[in-house]
Amino acid sequence: MSTVYNTRAPFKEAIIYQIYPASFHDSNGDGYGDLNGIRSKLDYLQSFGADVLWLSPIYKSPLKDMGYDISDYKAIDERYGTLADWDALVADLHGRGMKLMMDLVVNHTSDQHEWFLASRSAKHNNPKRHWYIWRPPKYAADGSRLPPNNWASEFGGSAWEWDERTQEYYLHLYVREQPDLNWENPEVREAVWELMLWWLGRGADGFRMDVINLISKTPGLPDAEVVDQSTPFQPGYAHYVNGPKVHEYIQEMHRRVLSSYPSAITVGESPFSHDAAELIKYVHPSRNELHMVFQFELADLDSHAVNALIPATYTLPAFKRIVSKWQKYMHENGGWNTVYLENHDLARSVSRFLGFRTRHLRARGAKLLAILQTTQGGTLYVYQGQELGLANVPSQWPIEEYKDVATVNFYNEMARRRSKASVNPDMRDILDGINRKARDNARTPMQWDNTPHAGFTTATLPWMRANDEYPVWNAKAQVGDKDSVHAFWKSAIALRKSHLVFIYGDFELLSPEHESIFAYTRTLNDFVALIILNFSKKGVEYGHAIAAGTKLARLVESNVGRGADSKDVDLSEFIMELEPYEGRVYLAGD
Repeated sequence: MSTVYNTRAPFKEAIIYQIYPASFHDSNGDGYGDLNGIRSKLDYLQSFGADVLWLSPIYKSPLKDMGYDISDYKAIDERYGTLADWDALVADLHGRGMKLMMDLVVNHTSDQHEWFLASRSAKHNNPKRHWYIWRPPKYAADGSRLPPNNWASEFGGSAWEWDERTQEYYLHLYVREQPDLNWENPEVREAVWELMLWWLGRGADGFRMDVINLISKTPGLPDAEVVDQSTPFQPGYAHYVNGPKVHEYIQEMHRRVLSSYPSAITVGESPFSHDAAELIKYVHPSRNELHMVFQFELADLDSHAVNALIPATYTLPAFKRIVSKWQKYMHENGGWNTVYLENHDLARSVSRFLGFRTRHLRARGAKLLAILQTTQGGTLYVYQGQELGLANVPSQWPIEEYKDVATVNFYNEMARRRSKASVNPDMRDILDGINRKARDNARTPMQWDNTPHAGFTTATLPWMRANDEYPVWNAKAQVGDKDSVHAFWKSAIALRKSHLVFIYGDFELLSPEHESIFAYTRTLNDFVALIILNFSKKGVEYGHAIAAGTKLARLVESNVGRGADSKDVDLSEFIMELEPYEGRVYLAGD
């Protein structure tokens, strides 16, 4: 056990609720969610148990990637409101003892940002030219122009875009409208520190840092290894994930910015890396970098290596091994975990991990996942609508309903490839994968009630269609219903906050190869929690022995409303019958 891990801190015990502003609540009837819409729902959020709100980007943006392409870091996009609206939201939150985290997107900007407009204006005698990553072309034997290297963009095609005016390519790891900043340039870093200080000085309480582990690239930008012969463009992760100077840059960030705001919460997004020994470098307190990172090993479990929109099968033992790996590694080595199953980039957890849509056991399954999350060590993150057990969009939705650039680009590319063999290619398998995995599953309007568009907006049409299930699955139907998913989440959060063993305790996986049961213990001083989760649609008998001598534990949480069957269990040896998707939490020592 690491004493560093067990050192209490407010960020560790906070419940952080992520809001996707475009889809949360529209206050002015224009079809987009906005800051005043968020303000109108603060009673709901506070009563649920949220301590911190994390907002996905609300800065001025052309929305080529839904706000992750920022054209002005110090302006609120007019869709969401004004700086005065932001100030009012912060004042309301602080008045309630709550906090606000902003989304910091500084691996890249929009191509409409004034920095990039200046950078591409001239090749020579241009003070902004080296704020971005520009390179001359290569040429094939036949004289045709080629990109500087073979890196692929995450959203398809080359990671390089030709600029006709200056006759060079610029790097964009994501869409071409998101040019990568050149972090080697100290002027770029100074500009980032300045904008961070500006927001913190205005009242922001921290940052979620988008793809922060990609900001340092390998010198020389060498070609990536060829792993896919079907395309000239290859994943270049080896040359920009956890790059050679990334920790130097983040430590500089800490010295120049974060050390002046010690209570500011920091969480870094760290995709494309499952190496715990590498990722702990970002979060160990001795290194003065960040509080925590989002690792993606569990999120990637059901994704094909070629593309996240192609589903992959997995087993419960594999799922358990990943959870156990991160729970134990961070605990034993002084790091800190983020605990999440959903965010704006992931499909809904009840659909991904349980396969539910409208089946009668869906509410029980959603509560099962709530138990899983609220009994793990680390900072707990809840994504909007997750507390209601919201599911993916209907499988009947056509591709035209999807808005996400990653989804649309992937579908179009697969259609292009298949059209070479057929005039009307069969795209059903691709659309099925999109339905199961697309980011848009999490981005539909928040389901507030059963009025048109789920009570999200009074507009004739919202920016995105509401999930068809909203007449039944909505907040109004659940708030106040003691048997609802929402009520269960509130209870589970209250249990977590009242027992530190769920936040700081040792983690020990039981029965790692069991195909149906996910069972583990959490131990802190004299407290022992036993968590048993049946991930099967069938009833299962389960028994184990986890303590020497008699040690009774009482049932403190169950998702099947147990009454007469709520007897204590003897941790020295027990056996029990669990219903389909039943979860139980036992606690000893209180």
